[in-house]
Amino acid sequence: MPEIAIEDIPASLKPGQVVAGLDLGTKTIGIAISDRGLSLATPRPVIRRTKFTADATALLALLEKNNAGAIVLGLPLNMDGSEGPRAQATRAFARNLARLTDMPVAYWDERLSTVAAERSLIEQDVSRGKRADRIDSAAAAFILQGALDRLYSAGS
Repeated sequence: MPEIAIEDIPASLKPGQVVAGLDLGTKTIGIAISDRGLSLATPRPVIRRTKFTADATALLALLEKNNAGAIVLGLPLNMDGSEGPRAQATRAFARNLARLTDMPVAYWDERLSTVAAERSLIEQDVSRGKRADRIDSAAAAFILQGALDRLYSAGS
C-alpha cells in the first residue's frame, strides 16, 4: 500500500473505482465511500474494532465490495500541526494494512473533523444516542469530502 498525495488519487484508480475515507478511532473505524465521479462522500456503517487482523479483514472486504481503489486516511494531528501518539498509531495501522493490500493511501489532516461532523448531525436533529453511533462515519465522510473537494479545486 504505497503512500500517495491526494492529487495523485485519480491516476491511481482503475475505471469505475471509488475512494474510501477512514476515520480511525480506538473503538471503531468510521468509513465513507465516494461516488464514481469523485465528488460526493457517503458515510457507511462503522466497523467495531477488536483485533487488527479481524479489523483489517472486515475493512478490506467492505472496500472490495464497494470497488474502492484508494484510501484517504484521516491523520489526527495536534492543533499545532505536530504528530502525537494518535497520529503515530494511525500510521502504524496503515503500515500493517499495507502488508495485506496494495491499495494506495493518502493522509488527510483530520483536525476538527469530528467536531464538524457532530455539528452537522446536530443540525440534522439527530438524537444524542444516534449521534454516538454515526459520528465516526460522519467524520470519515467529512475527511473524504475534504479530499474530494481538494481534487476538484486542483482540477479546475
